[in-house]
Amino acid sequence: MLPSPTQLAQTPRFQVKREAILGAAALRFNEQGVKGATLSGIAASVGLATNSVTYYYRRKEDLATACFLRSIAAFESLAAKAAHEQRGVAARVQAFVLEHARLLADIDAGRQPPLVSFSDIRALPEAQAGEVFTAYTAMFRSVRSLLKGSETLHLGRDDLNARAHMLLSVALWTRTWIVRYETDEYTRIAGRIGDLLTRGLAGTGADWCARDAERAWQLASGVDSTSEAFLRAATVLVNEQGYRGASIDRISARLNVTKGSFYHHHDTKHDLISECFERTFAVMRQALSLAEDSPGSGWSRCCAAARALVRFQLSEQGPLLRVSATSALPEGPQRDRVRTTMRRLAERMTSVIVDGMMDGSIRPLDPAIAAQVLGAAINAAAELHRWVGGANAENVADLYVRPAFEGLLCAGAAGA
Repeated sequence: MLPSPTQLAQTPRFQVKREAILGAAALRFNEQGVKGATLSGIAASVGLATNSVTYYYRRKEDLATACFLRSIAAFESLAAKAAHEQRGVAARVQAFVLEHARLLADIDAGRQPPLVSFSDIRALPEAQAGEVFTAYTAMFRSVRSLLKGSETLHLGRDDLNARAHMLLSVALWTRTWIVRYETDEYTRIAGRIGDLLTRGLAGTGADWCARDAERAWQLASGVDSTSEAFLRAATVLVNEQGYRGASIDRISARLNVTKGSFYHHHDTKHDLISECFERTFAVMRQALSLAEDSPGSGWSRCCAAARALVRFQLSEQGPLLRVSATSALPEGPQRDRVRTTMRRLAERMTSVIVDGMMDGSIRPLDPAIAAQVLGAAINAAAELHRWVGGANAENVADLYVRPAFEGLLCAGAAGA
């Protein structure tokens, strides 16, 4: 008698091969997006025939779902380990960041299999997406529970949700840049991330929001209204569906125009997405240029730049293109240019932080890591409404940006 599928799933050989497939799929999905990866490509990367993969997962969407659930389970485990820290909220946050860094080190050293990032969850069909989002929401709540304690009794639900979103986003962003360091440095880097998250950047006498000078900056994309509509629609769809999921049909439908109208303004989808990146970069350059050239301390100028960018994200002009969208760009010169530009913009934020360290308004810290933490918060602001329905351009500075600068235990929005 042949063994049943349940019996096969319990055998070591079945488990080993399934883990190999999940690890290979995670790499492919991270590199090519859910829409771009193929079962045949995943199978070839581990030396299997396609039907060997379909024996475990009949469709690519089933395999992607398994990869997402596997990553969610890993983060649930990190939160569970950190929850045992008894010394308070700050210690739990630092433990969560440290455990995540250890996991990344194990993955990069080959001791653990790769995990898929969460950037392409919305590219799943509705049925699978529902299952994954339910699991992701439960994981989010586990992370949020790390922030609950006597030190945070002053914070309301919206404040806690906003800060949990920031904590999780900083952890997820870390995957994209920590590879610049040696794996044996990851835990040291985690210590600095945890310190920034819990203590913030403020130096002696730094004032969060004495004035809102950046409201007069008027960040804008610099394109005409018709092009702006196409670019914004494409940006929203790329953020939701990835590069390959943002089809011309979907972009046209979002604007209620014909494909003919699309091609009247753009030769190809590739050209449009390239313009979306340039639009995002133009807005970021405006904010950073104003921060570099405006009067005031480094702290006040850095705060102003972050507030202006996050307000733009939640305004009618927003959002900006998520950094994770680069993972689904086709391999080639464009992907390289986009990533180079992002690194350079991070360096410009680093420079403003250094100005604050030099004038004493920002405390001594690692400016490169601080720029990455702030970049993660700014980038993730486009998703804030999923956890805080009432977040808007008027309240987001105190609700969300302030904790990035003063630490996750600072005053809440109501008390700002």
